[in-house]
Amino acid sequence: MTDTPADDLKPSFRSDVTVELVKHSAADSDVLWAARVSTAGEQSLEELTKDPERSKGLINYLMRDRHGSPFEHNSMTFFISAPIFVFREFMRHRVGWCVAGDTEITLVSDAGTLRRRPIDELYKLWHLDVEDRLPHSAGGVTWHADAAKWTARVRHGDTDHYLGLYDNREAADSAVAEFRERHPSTRLRKLEPVRRNHVRCYDEETLTAQQGQILDVIQSGVKPLIRITTAGGKVLRSTVDHAVLTPDGWRKAGELTVGDAVMAAGTPPLPAEEQVPPGLGRGLGVWTSMRRDRLIGEKDTCHLCGGSFRRDELALDHVVPVAEDITRALDERNLAPACEPCQTARSAAEQERARSGGRLDMAVPDPVVSIEDDGEDMTYDLSVEGPWHNFLANGIVVHNSYNEESGRYRELEPVFYVPGEDRKLVQQGRPGKYEFVPGTDTQQAIVERSMHESYIQAYEHYQEMLAAGVAREVARAVLPVGLFSSMYATCNARSLMHFLGLRTQHELAKVPSFPQREIEMVGEKMEAEWAKLMPLTHAAFNTNGRVAP
Repeated sequence: MTDTPADDLKPSFRSDVTVELVKHSAADSDVLWAARVSTAGEQSLEELTKDPERSKGLINYLMRDRHGSPFEHNSMTFFISAPIFVFREFMRHRVGWCVAGDTEITLVSDAGTLRRRPIDELYKLWHLDVEDRLPHSAGGVTWHADAAKWTARVRHGDTDHYLGLYDNREAADSAVAEFRERHPSTRLRKLEPVRRNHVRCYDEETLTAQQGQILDVIQSGVKPLIRITTAGGKVLRSTVDHAVLTPDGWRKAGELTVGDAVMAAGTPPLPAEEQVPPGLGRGLGVWTSMRRDRLIGEKDTCHLCGGSFRRDELALDHVVPVAEDITRALDERNLAPACEPCQTARSAAEQERARSGGRLDMAVPDPVVSIEDDGEDMTYDLSVEGPWHNFLANGIVVHNSYNEESGRYRELEPVFYVPGEDRKLVQQGRPGKYEFVPGTDTQQAIVERSMHESYIQAYEHYQEMLAAGVAREVARAVLPVGLFSSMYATCNARSLMHFLGLRTQHELAKVPSFPQREIEMVGEKMEAEWAKLMPLTHAAFNTNGRVAP
């Protein structure tokens, strides 16, 4: 059963974006602490800030000479409301938490089969959608460390074609794409169904294995890494700010120390069925049903499938099964609504495992035995749809830093983007060197009329499907990318500077960028909040050409 669309939801139109700083641990003193600890040891805040000019000079020196790690010991979380197409751009130039390209991701096929695939390979297959038996046009874009630029190179037939060095990846990608468009291939290609795969993820309350839909695979740039090794032999190479699940909740990789535990894939034994006496089982049934009307709303959500149901279609379910932890059998906090199909399927699976002495796939603690710096490498990340925004990276449970509003679990509201009159509408030039100029009054009128009409028609079809009982995750396919969505994004100052260098235009920038105006609006608002928190760092960023250290 799905929600019945509300009759009073009428389309509305906006030309702005909103950015709210919801929490942070970020100040210029974080940079000073990190920079001076290697030479002066731990110091007090008073000692660090008593000479403002010295502090300003140190931060400027670190920025100028590209000493990046002191700018990573801080965190900012933003709540962003913008059109969906902005978030697609946001993920392409990802800020924050990342893992190395050789990190193996555990995938779950439609048939439930597990396999592991390096995330850099997954990235290529995800964005190409195909895997060649023989390269139709080999090569592509790579990072040239000595030149600090992106190299574009293509092999076509038996000839290598060097296309040059570029300051930003978009220009290099455009050069490769333009070459391949001029030199099409006739080789046959083999479809690779990676977009049908899910990732292995974990319910963060019960720690039981689940599967989550991949929304995107993101390349995040070359970044410094650390190597974490566990007693179980698992190795994670990630940035210091990547979130890792521990027995005490989510922690940044850089905050872990030897002896801490991380949660890793495991299969602890499930207690036998006879350990829950029949009499106790009947008593628990009575106790649970007595709390049904109080703990289930007139209309509530199944905690297993996320569907919305009436109270008479729901029962109370033990989130952590009684057979797994009998001490939580009478804990009301361990009760949640579940629809009849989900509860029946879950009970049957648990009873079968218990009868057969089977084992339940769960996340289990694995102590850290070493943490080391591990140089720099190209990094990647996944965006995983909820309710559990995590995935297995080399067998360790890690989080994604990009949580966008999901159309699977709630009805999306009809708020749509229409460019304001100050938005330049006409594009001139070639890829990598576009210029935008104002549109005419006629063009502005056509844009507004066309968008209004298509938005309204799409939303009417969306509501029609919901009213007919079609699942939200299916009905949302008709909605346009101009629909407003929202997300939480977490980053540190260094990764934010990298994002701003790519996604904003500025007269002080050494390397020009050509961002889409709508994501530039998001970047400008994020930068304004960051400048208030770290004014010395922000000033040094501008002084040194707006290039991330």
